[in-house]
Amino acid sequence: MENTHFPITNWSEDDRPREKLMLKGKSALSDAELIAILIGSGSRNESAVDLSKRILANADNLNVLGKMSISQLMNFKGIGEAKAITIIAALELGRRRRAEDAVELVKITSSKRVFEIMQPVIGELPHEEFWVLFLNNSNKVISKSQLSKGGISGTIVDVRLVFKLALENGATGLILCHNHPSGNMLPSDADRQITKKIKQAGDSLDVKVLDHLIITETKYYSFVDEGIF
Repeated sequence: MENTHFPITNWSEDDRPREKLMLKGKSALSDAELIAILIGSGSRNESAVDLSKRILANADNLNVLGKMSISQLMNFKGIGEAKAITIIAALELGRRRRAEDAVELVKITSSKRVFEIMQPVIGELPHEEFWVLFLNNSNKVISKSQLSKGGISGTIVDVRLVFKLALENGATGLILCHNHPSGNMLPSDADRQITKKIKQAGDSLDVKVLDHLIITETKYYSFVDEGIF
């Protein structure tokens, strides 16, 4: 009996990978269906899902598939360079996500811990940079961002940007950090004013400003430790 191919466009909507993902969620799709979405189309004689099944049958599992080169993937009839690159890129993103998940978030227990995180980043710079550590409810660092970069004697901070990033990261607390290339750890009037301004804005948004550190090559100044907060 002749083998008849039915294109995905002729399948019921519930069985089409893209529509199935939208209707039922990503977990409802098989590995082959997810790969079919990546490659987009099969050939005249084979649907994208059937092509994906054939690739997976040869590779055994996604781990093996993720180690294949562009040329190895192109050995499968129906996979050109663009489709091979798409598969490799998607699986590499998955690998990087697993690597990030495996990294334990750093918990801030003292100003010294903040110094240990930020000194290698800004402690020896010849110019000022202003950074923010964004923390979750457990005081663990979920992200850190450079807010501004200035000259030898100062840098400008946009308070709105601080809290835009805080909300995007889902942060409930933050720690301000900047360096003094001169080696002088004492806060300037401008340092005190911007700290007060950010702290007041944080109180309105329920995002607590937990500390502000001035960092030099070997030492640091903590607003909390010095009783300024």
